[in-house]
Amino acid sequence: MRGRAPPAGPTAPPMANSSSGGGDDGGADGGPSPLQSYASAASAVKLASLALITGVSLLGNASLSLLLLKDSALHKAPYFFLLDLCVADALRSAVCFPFVMVSVGGGSAWPYGALSCKALAFLSVLFCFHVAFLLLCVSVTRYMAIAHHRFYHKRMNVCTCAAVVCMAWTLSAAMAFPPVFDVGTYKFVREEEQCTFEHRHVKANDTLGFLLMLAAVVGATHAVYVKMLCFVYDHRKMKPAQLVPAVSQNWTFHGPGATGQAAANWIAGFGRGPTPPTLVGIRQAAAHPANRRLLVLDEFKTEKRIGRMYYMITLAFLLLWAPYIGACYLRIFVRGAAVPPPYLTAAVWLSFAQAGANPIISLLFNKELRLRLRACFPCCCPGSRTPTEPYCVI
Repeated sequence: MRGRAPPAGPTAPPMANSSSGGGDDGGADGGPSPLQSYASAASAVKLASLALITGVSLLGNASLSLLLLKDSALHKAPYFFLLDLCVADALRSAVCFPFVMVSVGGGSAWPYGALSCKALAFLSVLFCFHVAFLLLCVSVTRYMAIAHHRFYHKRMNVCTCAAVVCMAWTLSAAMAFPPVFDVGTYKFVREEEQCTFEHRHVKANDTLGFLLMLAAVVGATHAVYVKMLCFVYDHRKMKPAQLVPAVSQNWTFHGPGATGQAAANWIAGFGRGPTPPTLVGIRQAAAHPANRRLLVLDEFKTEKRIGRMYYMITLAFLLLWAPYIGACYLRIFVRGAAVPPPYLTAAVWLSFAQAGANPIISLLFNKELRLRLRACFPCCCPGSRTPTEPYCVI
């Protein structure tokens, strides 16, 4: 019994050490650690949210594109530009977002080569700049439609719209293509979990010019809308009437201040000589009705409604990209600046959400699109229908 007692003492401490070691390992034998659980939950949230953004973007842009192509009443200049926006956002969602989901599912790593990453980054930057340049061109056309409606009606045809769209694609390709030849500019950024610009300090990288160009394009777009708003406000002011006296030749009053009494005097025989000139306030049949184009009240309301829709699209583009652009400027101007990972992830995902925002904004702020959607797809958009034929009263 005395020989067996000493071995029993040393065996107890190892058991205590093993139990305490199991608690320090954070569940190495019993389950994952809290840090691993948090990373898994964050990856699941990222994948679910990005899948939702991708699905909404593809469904919304495809439906709106089909509506714009199917309905002949929407074959107009503003909706041609909206069709191009839908196509660009749908391509971005279909081409770029699945690779981001693959990198998130693979533990924030890029499983493919450097060449494919550079090509994907080129496409991402191309789609971003294309939306910015096209919104700038659309703002100019909106101003022309309000301020110079006659010129806009004559010149904005299908060929002009195609030329504007091609110009926007060319400018965006010119902005996105040069970094392909720079070493290390396009690469996989682990913090953003995507292939894009590698934003470093201004002395170590040259991406500042691209961000400044993007900011300048967005700022110029808002400046055009401000000018259009000032034009509309200025022309809504009521100005006092200026009475101009009429000119009388044998009781035939004519001139800027003439009224209908001049025509009555001439018909009654008080006037002698040729027929008086065209009187103010009396509309005569135009010699060339096809060349006469005036912006009436209904057309003005339509143009203003379309302009409001495009401005909300431009504002959404600015608001959804602003957090990410702000983080990029911080990393460029502040050396060694550490952006909080939750903020950077939210900023990147907001820039992804911009691809699915345009169809929602278009349907919310354009009554014509909603009506045409109900007319073309009555099964998808049920609602109260009014009879298309007038009532017959006997």
